Amino acid sequence: MAADFKFVDMQGKAQNLVDFRGKWVLINYWATWCPPCQHEIPELKAMHGKDLVVIGVAVDYRSAKDVARFVQNYDIHYPVVLGTQDVTSQIGELDVLPTSYLYNPSGVQVSTQKGEVSQEMVKRYIKRH
Repeated sequence: MAADFKFVDMQGKAQNLVDFRGKWVLINYWATWCPPCQHEIPELKAMHGKDLVVIGVAVDYRSAKDVARFVQNYDIHYPVVLGTQDVTSQIGELDVLPTSYLYNPSGVQVSTQKGEVSQEMVKRYIKRH
């Protein structure tokens, strides 16, 4: 199901998960009001690069303006998506914030992390697989 994940980021760019084939992809559900989500942002920013793409899905937000302001204040440079029902239903259930889904370079979901994720955790996982 998520292999066909389609989204429009906050810059208005339409993208598909398949656009990132050949790279690891980490899809991260987060909220502006969530302290653990805020805490892991530096880790996510450090991970986002040529071999791994981070896609942030903002959920439980008041307005798109609030999310845009937050993204600017935290200098988030990876794609951020407003997590509407149409967007979140493509990935999976959400019962904890933050939650991250890791996809291998073939586009297969290989791991789910409920709670904070770190660059070291993801590097270790990728190295083992």
